[in-house]
Amino acid sequence: MTDAVIVDAVRTPIGKGKPNGTLAGVHPVDLHAHALRSLVERTGLDPARIDDVISGAVGQIGEQSMNTARWAALAAGLPESVPAVTVDRQCGSSQQAIHFAAQGVIAGAYDIVIASGVESMSRVPMGSQAAGRDPFGPQVAARYPEGLVPQGISAELIAAKWGFTRAQLDEFAAESHQRAAKAWADGKFTGEVAPLKAPGPDGALVDVTTDETVRPGTTPEILAGLKPAFRTDAWEERFPNLGWHITAGNASPINDGAAALLITSTEKAKELGLKPRARIHSFAVTGDDPLLMLTGIIPATRNVLARAGLEVSDIDAFEVNEAFTSVVLAWQQELGANPAKVNINGGATALGHPLGASGARLATTLLSVLEQTNGRYGLQTMCEAGGLANATIIERLP
Repeated sequence: MTDAVIVDAVRTPIGKGKPNGTLAGVHPVDLHAHALRSLVERTGLDPARIDDVISGAVGQIGEQSMNTARWAALAAGLPESVPAVTVDRQCGSSQQAIHFAAQGVIAGAYDIVIASGVESMSRVPMGSQAAGRDPFGPQVAARYPEGLVPQGISAELIAAKWGFTRAQLDEFAAESHQRAAKAWADGKFTGEVAPLKAPGPDGALVDVTTDETVRPGTTPEILAGLKPAFRTDAWEERFPNLGWHITAGNASPINDGAAALLITSTEKAKELGLKPRARIHSFAVTGDDPLLMLTGIIPATRNVLARAGLEVSDIDAFEVNEAFTSVVLAWQQELGANPAKVNINGGATALGHPLGASGARLATTLLSVLEQTNGRYGLQTMCEAGGLANATIIERLP
């Protein structure tokens, strides 16, 4: 049976998704193109051999519309003969792109594919694709008559259901910043990040080399001073038992970034003289309660482990997207994963969460972590709006 392997992976630095962010002056097509171009240059692959570019993006409007993957491929200098498609599974869009790419290779429909993702939240604000209209419709409203909720309320519901305190959430967040800062200081991100030049405040180009939202001085005491981010009188009336523990400090920030992976088969890699870094061992996607919304990573992880014939104890490194720290803590409690193996180099609370790029970013970091720790199996999982989740297991190759 044909397998699917990752030859290489690369990401951009992650910038603040605000007008003063380091990447705010870069058009999302160009940001995405930088990841694609860097990947092709690193591998030395003839880009004409690429069968498809499958890319994730969430805010598919404005500068990220019109099948943004196609324009990024052209901006990267890929031949016009290379097709591209943009997918949307919300925050898991580029992780789903990896799954689609692997499925195509395993099925024999593709030989060589790029899976990638982009999000410029400074230029395409989160939620702007709804354009002020109802994206759900009356039949969904009838199925959930009490009304669905924003992700921040879901994170509060999770914290309450699992009984997490504000101190626990803040401690996890501070640890994420400390791990990320140490990883940068120790050079652990150097191999996965492709620096780029971006316009500064005065228009002059500046070098962007590191993730902008990592704060080395973050402590639980500092985070304890932040106000709840989602409490309103209306939500408190509906959910009187919530503790209102979610803040800007124990949730992921708004970010810009892009990432890309080259996926092929072992046989094709050998033919091209390329050395794969990992095999895509197993993958799964699942749906869950759209009110709690972010708990899908729990059944998704169980599903992918069952497909792989592995146990939690077999996994050497986990990358669990830190959309909110309550989500990762609930997953950790339910799965019994060793905290020392979870987001070893820090997570999205510190590094950032550029929505459509995050799945590919997690995969890129997971590859690095497995190589740095000499681990064999890595698992990544991503909560997604609507109560969805992807989970992927990769196996490092010697």
